[in-house]
Amino acid sequence: MKYSEEFRDRKIVRQLAEEIRRISRRPVAFMEVCGGHTHAIRKFGIPSLLPEHIRLLSGPGCPVCVTATSYVDRAVAYSRRPDVILATFGDMVRIPGSSSTLARERAAGKDVRIVMSAFDAVKIAKENPSRKVVLLAIGFETTAPVTAGAVQWAHRTGVKNFYVYSAHKIMPPAMEALIDEGVPLDGYLAPGHVSTVTGTSIYRNIPERYGKACVISGFEPVDILESILMLVRQVEEGRPAVEVQYGRVVRPEGNPAAMGVMNEVYGLRDDWWRGLGLLPASGLAPREKYAGHDAEKEIEVEVEPTREPAGCICGEVLKGIKRPTDCPLFGKVCTPSTPVGACMVSPEGACQAWYRYKG
Repeated sequence: MKYSEEFRDRKIVRQLAEEIRRISRRPVAFMEVCGGHTHAIRKFGIPSLLPEHIRLLSGPGCPVCVTATSYVDRAVAYSRRPDVILATFGDMVRIPGSSSTLARERAAGKDVRIVMSAFDAVKIAKENPSRKVVLLAIGFETTAPVTAGAVQWAHRTGVKNFYVYSAHKIMPPAMEALIDEGVPLDGYLAPGHVSTVTGTSIYRNIPERYGKACVISGFEPVDILESILMLVRQVEEGRPAVEVQYGRVVRPEGNPAAMGVMNEVYGLRDDWWRGLGLLPASGLAPREKYAGHDAEKEIEVEVEPTREPAGCICGEVLKGIKRPTDCPLFGKVCTPSTPVGACMVSPEGACQAWYRYKG
């Protein structure tokens, strides 16, 4: 408990905020690309501790938020097959598709089950050998190794009725695409949990090619403020680099075992990101050895034409060029209990974070 409390110590928080104010001279914009950071920044009121010329932007750090509406439509189509059990994590159940949600399909009697782990879905497949179990595989490098491990286990133990419908993505292509598109930012608050798996080398292009600052941050108030201080120092001193603030968890080499499992099962493919469109080599799909567990290749469904929700600016919010409060639907027809867009569904989504911690 003491260790946790030290990272919320008000005296340390004030000292860090004062030091940021002392050395920061240039107007800057820093973007976080982790939903956990988005949530923490709003919850702890971090922007109120900073000088006005330091802006914090929310980027594409929420996995379910960046997932395509067409992905949800296909998941709904899978759920409507009587021979399919659809396994998913909780957030995906409420993400709006073009005309339905998995929550609505579940209420109508479709077999949609919420699981806590990819391995739970393999267990369901073992217990229901006459049916196909499709796991909605969502997330960045943090969760992809776990799904890969479940695929390996199913493959090794002969559970042939277990399938993944992959929306796993990797973070660097999106971070680089934002800069290429001209989103005005001076540095990244890089994701701590992703970096625990990948290590630091995946961000090398950010300072070397683009000249932007990059600090891998933890999630407590002291973590975030210290990371912002490190970013400010890089900018003020003109020395962009990849630095680790979250050193109690992140190692430069990451987790080689987890990366090994992920790379064994998955290969890169082009993938669609809400707000950014199709990004080359940004998604993960099962390799040929594990193609028998790839739902897209093995299970045919008819998917309805995709329609995006009218008036929703989730894509622009995910790019950091609009704030949630810029959306005409925000807090009116779009709330956590009645979400219109994906960014309001997940606790990691910018819209829900702004809604929950307004003021």
